[in-house]
Amino acid sequence: MNVLQLVTSPRPFFDQQVSTLEARGVECTVLSVPGEYNGDSTRGPLEYARYYPQVLGELRSGEYDLVHANYGLVAPFALAQPKRPVVLTLWGTDLMSDQDWLRTITRQGARFADAVVAPSPAMSAALEVDHELIPFGVDTDRFRPVSKAEARDQLGWDTDEPIALFPYDPSREVKDYPRAQRVVERADADVELRAVTGVPHEEIPLYMNASDLLLVTSERESGPMVVKEAAACNVPIVSTDVGFVRETVGDVTGCVVSDDDAALVDGIERAAETSIRPDARGAIDGLSLESMGDRLLELYYDLLEGPVDGSTDQAAGVTQRA
Repeated sequence: MNVLQLVTSPRPFFDQQVSTLEARGVECTVLSVPGEYNGDSTRGPLEYARYYPQVLGELRSGEYDLVHANYGLVAPFALAQPKRPVVLTLWGTDLMSDQDWLRTITRQGARFADAVVAPSPAMSAALEVDHELIPFGVDTDRFRPVSKAEARDQLGWDTDEPIALFPYDPSREVKDYPRAQRVVERADADVELRAVTGVPHEEIPLYMNASDLLLVTSERESGPMVVKEAAACNVPIVSTDVGFVRETVGDVTGCVVSDDDAALVDGIERAAETSIRPDARGAIDGLSLESMGDRLLELYYDLLEGPVDGSTDQAAGVTQRA
């Protein structure tokens, strides 16, 4: 099976998706939108105007069985070719954006795609078309518990003080770094706040395991995947109630999910005062890369082997693939 993967900018979870599919015999060609994406910056119309002929050129030169659009903005380019089935995977910031034009493009793309994938129940609830619920997978071999002392030694963190890991660029307003500073300062514990950004993805597990907790203070999130990754490392998570955080670790002892500063402060204090790690890894059972790959491959074959009902008049339905 040959699949053309369209994407705005590859992310680690997307790269893992492609690698997992290729391990199952799917030949994937990735075509990204021209230009560079950094933080909150976006590409302009010229980059997207250059993208369409690139997509058509690739489709003319390759024998592709289907096109998989990853993110709502690339859906129109996948749908503009009439011959191959189109799968659309939504990432969250497209479907639940605060920008009307982006939500409109995404929802229209979902209406006309042959199959739609939502990676979280929160996104599933926001969709009005039939779709599949297939969570993004976590590399549980890479993201696994390691002793804090060993991780700090490898990173050269010469301190015994509790560390709260802020896993974003502090300059990104939506991540609300000032709030992270505020709740850490209010905690009745000598906690150091460390922001980590621009680190290779394969090194992130060390930073997580070297920390006493992962602190997320975002105003909104489509995920975040970093919470599932920290959970796989059994690292305590203190987070605002965004994305799929509550459904992932809301019931895990040692993790706190709340929009109340006092609750966040309490979670920081408890994580700083105990050396016992939560059993958060158990909360991501069924969210492995292998599970995700199997579900996507099954969807691909279903799409290629059976008729697709493209009617948009039916009530929205969701399929949870086991």
